Amino acid sequence: MSIHTFAQEDTLKPSFKISGYLETYYCYDFGKPADHNRPAFIYAFNRSNEVNLNIGFIKAAFEHTNVRANLSIMTGTYANATLASEPGVLKNIFEANAGVKIHKTKNIWIDAGIFASHIGVEGAIGKDCWNLTRSIAADNSPYYESGIKGTYISDNSKWLISALILNGWQRIQRIDGNNTIALGHQITYTPSSKLTINSSSFIGNDKPDSVRRMRYFHDLYTIYKVNKSVGLIAGFDIGAEQKSKGSDSYNVWYSPFLQVRYNVSPKLTLAGRVEYYKDRNQVIIQTGTAYGFQTIGYSINTDIPITKYALWRIEARTLSSKDQIFELNHKSSNHNYFITTSLEVAF
Repeated sequence: MSIHTFAQEDTLKPSFKISGYLETYYCYDFGKPADHNRPAFIYAFNRSNEVNLNIGFIKAAFEHTNVRANLSIMTGTYANATLASEPGVLKNIFEANAGVKIHKTKNIWIDAGIFASHIGVEGAIGKDCWNLTRSIAADNSPYYESGIKGTYISDNSKWLISALILNGWQRIQRIDGNNTIALGHQITYTPSSKLTINSSSFIGNDKPDSVRRMRYFHDLYTIYKVNKSVGLIAGFDIGAEQKSKGSDSYNVWYSPFLQVRYNVSPKLTLAGRVEYYKDRNQVIIQTGTAYGFQTIGYSINTDIPITKYALWRIEARTLSSKDQIFELNHKSSNHNYFITTSLEVAF
């Protein structure tokens, strides 16, 4: 029996790959905002009545037997909105991380840098999401994070277990005065090709330590493929934040959602989403109204693959809130209606 050492592994040929992704879109908001900005709690596809770029990036990926690294540079309205609090060129970093494998035979890695978030079933890359636009829950939980994470994947690939030390809630650079350690976890169980169950969390403080308010957040979702044509995603996010430093009282917000996808044919896919988001105490979404943010949403979209590299999508979506937080026909309204189309190219 031969002994497979790291020194021997270094003689193997490394892998280096360049890839890219581009997502152009046009969104028409029937509220006709004069400044073309969608409501402030929407970060992806957030410009109205103009052709624009949601996200575009070039990625370089390096991988060897026991080392890996990823670097992606991006631009687009998603970057402008989501990374608005980051300074300078950090706004253009989609991913920048490096990792080492710390076990010779087991799939255990330590990675450090800037990553896509471990929270949520919907990420920034549209082609990987069932719906064209992101849910309220996705737009208002971390899309990205920075820190250190350890990841274990079982030999049969059924389990992924990850522990994280983070700079904060969707932060590359810490805010001034914040030195609180933030923690996270992810456990993904995939017993078969039909079923995936995921649990992810965040524990930390997103304010200066002088006014520290601990935040606890959990994301749970299940993906179930009924058959080759039909799939379901059911999810529930819940968060709690201290009302004041050292307080035993918490402000709570939560969001259940359900997504359905139906592959009509290789050239046509339909998908729908029902969602509800309640943040009455306005921890995440500020409205300045009596009942805060309590909103239900419905969307339906059609996906048409043009080639194996390009996807055309159309989505109609409506949001209805308890308070009049939207604008329609130049008046305050409880409702928001919009149609979005996108062209996504991956290479």
